[in-house]
Amino acid sequence: MNAHRPDPDELLASLEAKAERARRGKLRIFFGASPGVGKTYAMLSAARQLQAQGVDLVVGVAETHGRDETARLLQGLEVLPRRSVAYRGRTLEEFDLDAVLARRPGLVLVDELAHTNAPGSRHPKRWQDVDELIEAGIDVFSTVNVQHLDSVSDVVAGITGIRVFETVPDHVFDEADEVVLVDLTPDELLARLREGKVYLPQQAERAIQHFFRKGNLLALRELALRRTADRVDEDVRDYRRERAVSRVWKTGETLLACIGPDDAAERIIRAAARMAAGQQAAWHAIYVETPALQRLAPERRDRTLKLLAQAESLGARAAVLPGEDAPAAAAQYARRENIGRVVVGRRSTRRAWRPGFAERLAAAAPEVDLIQLGRDPRRQAASPREIPVRRAFDARVARRYGLTLVMVAAVTALATPLRGALDLANIVMIFLLAVLFAGVRLGRGPAVLAAFLSVACFDLFFVPPRLSFGVTDVQYLVTFAVLLAAGLITGQLAASLRFQARVAEHREARSRALYEMARELSAALAAEQIVDIAGRYMARAIDGETALLLPDHDGRIRLGTGDAARGFDDGVAQWALDHGEEAGAGTGTLPANRALYIPLSAPMRVRGVMALRPADAAWRPTPEQRQLFVTSAALIAIALERVHYIEVAQQAVVHMESERLRNSLLAALSHDLRTPLTALVGLSDTLALNPPADAAERTAVERAIREQAHRTSTLVENLLDMAKLQAGGVKLRREWQPVSEAISAALDACADLLARHTVRLAIPDDFPFVEIDAVLMERVFVNLFENAAKYTPPGSTIDVSARRIDGDDGARIELAVEDDGPGLPPGREAWLFEKFTRGRDESAVSGVGLGLAIVRAIVEAHDGQVRAENRRQGGARFVITLPAGSPPDLGEVPHG
Repeated sequence: MNAHRPDPDELLASLEAKAERARRGKLRIFFGASPGVGKTYAMLSAARQLQAQGVDLVVGVAETHGRDETARLLQGLEVLPRRSVAYRGRTLEEFDLDAVLARRPGLVLVDELAHTNAPGSRHPKRWQDVDELIEAGIDVFSTVNVQHLDSVSDVVAGITGIRVFETVPDHVFDEADEVVLVDLTPDELLARLREGKVYLPQQAERAIQHFFRKGNLLALRELALRRTADRVDEDVRDYRRERAVSRVWKTGETLLACIGPDDAAERIIRAAARMAAGQQAAWHAIYVETPALQRLAPERRDRTLKLLAQAESLGARAAVLPGEDAPAAAAQYARRENIGRVVVGRRSTRRAWRPGFAERLAAAAPEVDLIQLGRDPRRQAASPREIPVRRAFDARVARRYGLTLVMVAAVTALATPLRGALDLANIVMIFLLAVLFAGVRLGRGPAVLAAFLSVACFDLFFVPPRLSFGVTDVQYLVTFAVLLAAGLITGQLAASLRFQARVAEHREARSRALYEMARELSAALAAEQIVDIAGRYMARAIDGETALLLPDHDGRIRLGTGDAARGFDDGVAQWALDHGEEAGAGTGTLPANRALYIPLSAPMRVRGVMALRPADAAWRPTPEQRQLFVTSAALIAIALERVHYIEVAQQAVVHMESERLRNSLLAALSHDLRTPLTALVGLSDTLALNPPADAAERTAVERAIREQAHRTSTLVENLLDMAKLQAGGVKLRREWQPVSEAISAALDACADLLARHTVRLAIPDDFPFVEIDAVLMERVFVNLFENAAKYTPPGSTIDVSARRIDGDDGARIELAVEDDGPGLPPGREAWLFEKFTRGRDESAVSGVGLGLAIVRAIVEAHDGQVRAENRRQGGARFVITLPAGSPPDLGEVPHG
């Protein structure tokens, strides 16, 4: 098996990235330290070379700034006309993105990547135009100066005193396919400036006195070179990863500090930090935890983890690596991260039979430079034998050793009767089987014990002279050596396999926990659900208290009674929220606090703080645990942001629905109210111009006016009620009261409509009180009575009943309004409750179709339900179901 074969996951990710890059266009950035270094000139020169090779290219934007040598390079190139944009009385010439997309060349030149487009453009920034071109599969050449990179714009402002507002996100620069550094020394640039090759003479003189001072140019050049070096270093890493390069390439100044549990670890960390700071190099710190080191005393391990945290605070990338062979693990890490120099401590004593860590690391990675630190004579480093380990001889350990004794005794007893039937060589195989079983199933210690006991029992009971440890045949010494070696080797292999299995199990558990949490978070629809999910999963990762602290509308974290009781501090949490940085235990900010506060940083903003308070005050998270916490915090933050925008979208839908309702209201006002209003105007004109001659005729006209006015009033009330309910403007004023009062009030309001109908009430005298808003519930019955009066012929009967139903899901109140009219349209019973929906013969029945919609809205606001159905004997039936609750005694009911 090849130890240097590429990682399958990395290889798959690389193939997917290549497929994505093949689909997209390519971006080449010509990068410079300042204006005037020749970026546009270099871009046009490269374009002319490609044109000579037959590449189809166009010039979208090329700013020559009046330089003749740059303008001459445009000759012979296809230059697209710019788009004219009127802005504040001026006409601005902007890059025409649509023209390029319509032309679809193989390559387009777009100068000044950081340019801000004129208002009204499709994208506010030119780099977004370029991104759309790349998405369309068109290659792009562009230019940018170092001061326009977002991450260094504030640094440039501090150097030059000039704030740059046109910036490009760093990811655009980092994700570019190629970066070409266009460089000039400050003296050459100043000479070009004085010769008028950058600005006009008057502008050049002012520029030299301000931005183009030599000190500024030197600093900007250093920033550009460093940023380009970082980019090239990342390209080297990608190449090594794709080609599975195993040897270290010393292309960068990177250090690796290897620490152990001895007293030299702190000196190694500090020395590596000083070296990295002096050379301005990146550095790493690792601790390889072998099976032997897992038995360290807790205080020793905690001290090592604190040193790793200290290394992180000094700028290192820290990691705890599980492995059987510490030098091999360190060599693999150095090759993976392409680290050319390793800092280690010097061993206090040398053993000829066992080389030290540095010697074995040199053998494992001969291409790596080793820096060995001298020993401090005042503090002799503890040798591995002097390192205290846990001497935990618990019941499980005793059981394994006891089982070993029993097993060897059983094998001895089993083999004794076979002494005459089997050769001693075969009997040795039986003892060897016991040793192998002990090594695989019971561990290294029991395997060693089984080996020694097997040798002793075989010698004592089977090798002549029996019952004596004397040996007459020297060949049996070889047998004893094989048994002992088998036990030692098998025990060592078994321990290593168990160690690897334990590491794999921990990694799989972390991955599974993250996967399960991500899956549940993706289905969460409210912040409360996210808090519950995060609490459950983080409780598995830490032995202690966990909390998700979310800010209020003012951006302040206010602890609840439970959070404060568990020892969390809102001041530390607020600091982590405001600064977007970790605080508390194990960090460089407020480390005296026992809890660790991790900000929930989402793409848009920090959404809250995850607080972890371990039960052990001396607990410090390992780098792997910290990575788990940070990853979990990122998942939680993204889920919170998603829920936030779901709420925003829901509010937008509500506003859209309200707008649609307003439009429907206007349509109803213009159509359904026109008829009664026209009738009112006509009747009033009749009274004014042609007064009735007798009282009967005058009474008839007055009755007609009253009916039309009532009809208009009913329509308007329904429209206004529906608008209030839809907008959430109606607040319930629920009180315990008899439902019969609301029904009686509704009958009084509909007395004229129901004059030609028979109404029968079936409400028990002792019917319990119901917690309702009397005004709104009266409106429900008014609409039901009006609906029954409209759609049933004169002389019909309307029955109103009420009853209490006790079921397994609780008690409820059922109110019913029935009639013996023509009934409801079959199959459309539920549809009748939609807004602006009417039943049969709509042309003959007035209304806007809101009555039943209002009924449903009011009933659902009371936590109830309403349904419509046809009666078996004919007619319609509307049933309202409300929760019964626990009515108070009559003496407790408030009286108004």
